Amino acid sequence: MTENIGATVTLAEDIFNRPIRTQFEAFIDEHRRALNDCLNGLTEEQSRRSLVPSRTTLLGLVKHATFVEKVWFDEAITCRSRAEIGIPATPDESFILDDGDTIASIQQAHREACEASRRATSSLGLDDMLNGNRRGPLPLRWVYLHMLRELAQHCGHADILREQITAPK
Repeated sequence: MTENIGATVTLAEDIFNRPIRTQFEAFIDEHRRALNDCLNGLTEEQSRRSLVPSRTTLLGLVKHATFVEKVWFDEAITCRSRAEIGIPATPDESFILDDGDTIASIQQAHREACEASRRATSSLGLDDMLNGNRRGPLPLRWVYLHMLRELAQHCGHADILREQITAPK
């Protein structure tokens, strides 16, 4: 366990013999933090720098991760539409940066979405079905595995982009 801005953080390495749900949540939270932290120490210009043909930037990755949290832990649980939630209709659109998007605002929105996700799942069991996903009903266990995969992929993307941005020339 470690401290993170006043909150206790459970590290995946500390929960080896804990229940599977605790393990899922620790791994997901580690990846959430890593993706959010990829923006630390960058300038606004660096966070928006485009190094690939797609819309992927470091700031855009964290904005997309906020969208993903809301898709899987708001839309899928509450059955509200993306329009009702106030998120883009497609994943590709979730990478689009507005003029008002800053490192601070995107990191805060991501932290808030992650906390809302934790609250939304706190009373659910791993085998409880989430009925609001476009694929149809899915158990929370599957959603956790999907989130872990998605976050891990985006953390890898962020590592590579950050290395390209911050590497000495």
